[in-house]
Amino acid sequence: MSMSDFTPLSRKDMARRVAVDILEGWYVNLGIGIPTLIADCIPEGREVLLHSENGILGMGAAPAPDTIDPWLINAGKQHVTLLQGGAFFHHADSFAMIRGGHIDLCVLGAFEVAQNGDLANWATSNADAAPAVGGAMDLAVGAKRIWAMTEHTTKDGAPKLVDRCSYPLTALGAVSRIYTNLAVIDVTADGFLVREMVPGLTLDALQTRTGAPLRMAETIDG
Repeated sequence: MSMSDFTPLSRKDMARRVAVDILEGWYVNLGIGIPTLIADCIPEGREVLLHSENGILGMGAAPAPDTIDPWLINAGKQHVTLLQGGAFFHHADSFAMIRGGHIDLCVLGAFEVAQNGDLANWATSNADAAPAVGGAMDLAVGAKRIWAMTEHTTKDGAPKLVDRCSYPLTALGAVSRIYTNLAVIDVTADGFLVREMVPGLTLDALQTRTGAPLRMAETIDG
């Protein structure tokens, strides 16, 4: 099956898809990279408290170019806004929230996710990138649940969802759900379980782009 038979989600559409599943009242940390787009996509009327490990709680959507506050940035050095009631605090207090189990969800980018939920998302040391693993290691073990958000394959077409990670691990068995530009996949005791696929995509075609066996959920959208 060629790419002309289906349309992968854009990164913005991936963010919208993840935002739909974030529940009312959750405290949510958004990892550096694609996950930060989720801040712009929280459904209207739903209260979600966005957290950044550099010491912010209550972030809003990205600011318009003419309203940027140069002092207000997230952990990825992006400009953000603050909702009414939002707060700033020391990063040590921020990590106490994480390590104390007070974050309901963290959405992290990933280079690889293994079928047992192992996560590899260390930065690749570009000069302008956040260094090394950042706060991801703490988040991966401190947040109540971890969702990965990533393109399904690399630019060269290699699978990012694999039998076993080849990159250095951020955390063992941490990921419970994966959102890609092709599918929504749960990590279960029996491996990857496909919950949803983009319209026009078949399980066989998805399998050819995945480095570990896939099973289809009893009910599936897409």
